[in-house]
Amino acid sequence: MEVVMPKWGVTMQEGTLAKWNVAEGAEVEEGQSLAEIQTDKVDAELEAPVAGVLSKQCVAAGEVASIGAVLAIIEER
Repeated sequence: MEVVMPKWGVTMQEGTLAKWNVAEGAEVEEGQSLAEIQTDKVDAELEAPVAGVLSKQCVAAGEVASIGAVLAIIEER
């Protein structure tokens, strides 16, 4: 499953992946915090949409990503 940059506001166009909270290869539970996202109006946590293994981080910490950009891949259990 692809985890994408969410759109949290009407004017939001992109966000900065400030920090990963889960390493590649780690198991995650649905709802677990994967990363911290910063925008010009909000700082929020990106939650895992499904349980599984975080197989790939597609965006590095500190990088800016557009809405809908793939941030990570989770292999579902």
